[in-house]
Amino acid sequence: MESHSPILVGLAFATIVVALTAFGRRLPIPAPVLQVLAGLVLAAIPGVALPALQPDLVFFVFLPPILWAAAFFTSLREFNANRRPIGLLAIGLVVATTAGVAFAARAMFPGMPWAVAVALGAIVSPPDAVAAAAVVSRLPVPRRVIVILEGESLVNDASALVLYRSAVAAAVTGVFSLGESIVRFFLDAGVGILVGLAIGWVLVWALKRTRDELAETLLTLAGPYAAWILAEELHVSAVLACVAGGLYVRQHYSLAVGPRSRVQSKAVWELLVFVLNAMIFVLLGMQFTALLKATSLHELPTLLAPGLIISVVCVVVRLIWVPVATWAPRWLSKEIARTDPVPRPKAVALVAWTSMRGIVSLATAFALPLTLTDGSPFPFRQELIYITMSVILFTLVVQGCTLAPIIKRFAFAKETFHAQEERFARIEALRRADEELEDASREGWANDDDVSWLRAELRDRLESHRDPQRASTRHELRARMRQAERRMLVRLRNEGAISDEVLRELEQELDLDAMRGESLTAHAH
Repeated sequence: MESHSPILVGLAFATIVVALTAFGRRLPIPAPVLQVLAGLVLAAIPGVALPALQPDLVFFVFLPPILWAAAFFTSLREFNANRRPIGLLAIGLVVATTAGVAFAARAMFPGMPWAVAVALGAIVSPPDAVAAAAVVSRLPVPRRVIVILEGESLVNDASALVLYRSAVAAAVTGVFSLGESIVRFFLDAGVGILVGLAIGWVLVWALKRTRDELAETLLTLAGPYAAWILAEELHVSAVLACVAGGLYVRQHYSLAVGPRSRVQSKAVWELLVFVLNAMIFVLLGMQFTALLKATSLHELPTLLAPGLIISVVCVVVRLIWVPVATWAPRWLSKEIARTDPVPRPKAVALVAWTSMRGIVSLATAFALPLTLTDGSPFPFRQELIYITMSVILFTLVVQGCTLAPIIKRFAFAKETFHAQEERFARIEALRRADEELEDASREGWANDDDVSWLRAELRDRLESHRDPQRASTRHELRARMRQAERRMLVRLRNEGAISDEVLRELEQELDLDAMRGESLTAHAH
């Protein structure tokens, strides 16, 4: 039975994830919260081995692909358009939260060194990239809010880790230099971005020459780990290396690989990120149970009460910072006020309230050294871990569970600019395709009947974008045709007239056509 334990653990994990995903769609509780609760329950079962949380494992296994995927699916245009609010949150708010937490920690623990208090602030200051994307992206939220929150979560880990390392080094050695820390931040950030761009360039170069779908998918999976390892070897920001690499590859990916590779890679990456996200939150819940098991009941109030206070400090600092950072630049600069009007208060409030912490905070807390250079124990290490755990639980449960009701209450107006841009892009692409047909017809090598047939198809597709209602009717008819084709193919396979391989190939064509039809129908409505 012992030899089967890894298989049983894997099956149990898969069952839990599938069940939580199925139930989560019917419950008003975000999936990350359900997964944390599942981890809490799972770890409490007698006989279940609790995995030790290794910070290096979390940083290397989980973070690179999640950051890379988040950057890959981020619009560079929208990221650049919102770089001011993203920077104010990812850098300014991290510093402000770190300062606020440090002062609160010193007030509660007068004997805590300032360096240790700053380390705590850096640990709990950055909202988690996984939690933000998992909760907000599935809700009807203004696109700019999602861009700002995701952009913040892409960059804030880098600024928090620089503060964390400087504070820990000062606590361990007793030496701190503000000027050196500032220089180190810009050096780490700049070189980290260059590392990511270099890895991205190499990856795109390799993708253009591979011409094999499986190899191309494998290359995209190796990219974030290559960027992370190289950045870590150079002692620069591995977080920004992954972010820069993902953004660079996205800009060149469409022309670097073929359609089959794009479809296959997208499916693989969606599954990978889904599994990693689920593992992160289940593991997070199990770590909470492990900490609780190692603590006596009478110690819990003493250890958890400071965590509740720090949680409130983190939330309050953000609630103050976001409105100030939104309106202050517009008060100080007429140009900003003219080109970027003040967003609606509901959108500002939503950004201010969305700040769940996750496993990165807990991993950095566990990464605190055990001793100082003189061999004495690292001061308040246990308290910092419990405070971090409390902040994660508080923000996930309180903020995560209230986001959906708040968003429903806000009743954001449906945005149409995305659909308008898509319709414009489709029409322009079809127009260019028609021009290419015209060029082929003039060159004389294309058959006139073929050109006429394709031009009629282009005309039909163009008309469908200009008349959405008519397009919807046609797509419904095409769906019935595809179902008839599929049933006939299955029948031929069952009768032995065709092989399963032929069925799979033709079925994939029908599936891709169906996906395109569903996309067009959705945007038509």
